[in-house]
Amino acid sequence: MKKIKITVMRTACYADLIEKYENPIPHPCDMREGQVFYANGWERPEAFCESAWGSISPFVMALAHGGEDFYGGWMKNKRSAMISCNDGFRPVSFLLEATEEEVGPT
Repeated sequence: MKKIKITVMRTACYADLIEKYENPIPHPCDMREGQVFYANGWERPEAFCESAWGSISPFVMALAHGGEDFYGGWMKNKRSAMISCNDGFRPVSFLLEATEEEVGPT
């Protein structure tokens, strides 16, 4: 199983939607562009958003186990994926890349 590099590529914030539809929440998102995390297969990286992990983890697992070429050639690097979290007010885009590093049993 391969270690997966997760890079925060872009964060967005839709203030108009937040103002119109969201109940105020004290601490919505800690992700910052350029942050890098490494996943050991099914294991969520420390300090990684639990909600975002729910969105990206199926792709992380597939890449970790040798999956590639998602959706018939959508990515230039067939061992990668660009996946966003499911927050409709503050979506974050993550670049997932399979590394050559093997993950041992945890």
